[in-house]
Amino acid sequence: MKGRLVLMPNTLDFGVPGAEMPLQDVLPHLALQQAAGIKHWAAENAKTTRAFLKRVDAICPLNLPLQELQIAELPRPPKGGGKSPAGDDSSAAWRALLAPALQGHDVGLISEAGLPAVADPGARLVAQAHATGIEVLPLSGPSSLLMALSASGLNGQSFAFVGYLPVDAAARTARIRELEQLSQRQAQTQLMIETPYRNEALLQALLASLKPQTQLSVSCGLTLREGWTRSTTVAQWRQHPRALPDKIPAVFALLAG
Repeated sequence: MKGRLVLMPNTLDFGVPGAEMPLQDVLPHLALQQAAGIKHWAAENAKTTRAFLKRVDAICPLNLPLQELQIAELPRPPKGGGKSPAGDDSSAAWRALLAPALQGHDVGLISEAGLPAVADPGARLVAQAHATGIEVLPLSGPSSLLMALSASGLNGQSFAFVGYLPVDAAARTARIRELEQLSQRQAQTQLMIETPYRNEALLQALLASLKPQTQLSVSCGLTLREGWTRSTTVAQWRQHPRALPDKIPAVFALLAG
């Protein structure tokens, strides 16, 4: 019998000073129970995964002491975007993460925030599990993208996540206008994110580049005590600006009229 790849949700308070929420207020009890029983983990960062499991242990005691858990980090892409020395982009390293599942043990996959494999490098491990015939078990938890879309009032029937926009000002402006045109042609909501310290820069670029009638929604600090969503026209944003914090994650969404 093979084990499973268990997709473990995480909180959205990672890296936000003083914003840690009670785990049981954010994650379902079933997910906490599952986390308490997993010995083998695949994670972006072993240190933050141990911190997460320590929080789990306070609610659902771990089956094994924290120091006995096996936490392997996901392969990191080579600097500069090149291929690995083997020329296969570390495929063997990804397969090795699933070795415990082939021996009958569940493997937990956890992201730094939210749902693993959604806007997250863990998607490759999920694909590898399917290719290897390992069952994938997704568990419920917060997704900042879907929560922001839900709270925006924009089109939830047709939407796309476009990730990060270019840092270069000219390229970013061109991309924003391209997304606005695409949104107008397809009546499709366009979702994007940014590194928190560049939140304000992205907001200002959106306000400078989008048409006044385009709908712009910003969700900041979702699931946190001071989280909020504002959704209105670009014209209204310009008339009544609101500054964004530089340490709290935000999700941006636009819908052209």
